[in-house]
Amino acid sequence: MSEHKIFSMPFAKVYGCYIDKAQRKGRSAEEVDTIIGWLTGYDASGLQQQVEGGCDIKTFFADAPAMQPKRELIKGVVCGVRVETVEDPLMREIRYLDKLVDELAKGKAMAKILRQ
Repeated sequence: MSEHKIFSMPFAKVYGCYIDKAQRKGRSAEEVDTIIGWLTGYDASGLQQQVEGGCDIKTFFADAPAMQPKRELIKGVVCGVRVETVEDPLMREIRYLDKLVDELAKGKAMAKILRQ
């Protein structure tokens, strides 16, 4: 079976969409960076290197310094898909990030988004 085409999409393209979505709803790029850092373990410079380096989404998640153990607490539906039931591990990570950015855009408090 062939890989899903999103796996080879440049992370910078998706990152830009996340920033745009958050800013349209009155949230900041820094908040998106905080969410990405919480989920993946990237610090600001590491995230910037990934964005500028042109890596694809598969590489972005494969190179993540420390995936958040609490990410399994992320539940709900994003784009019509229940994130906790996604079978492909990489697609589940992508959906986790989608869900977190969705929560940010909907005005949820950062402490709740980060499952604190």
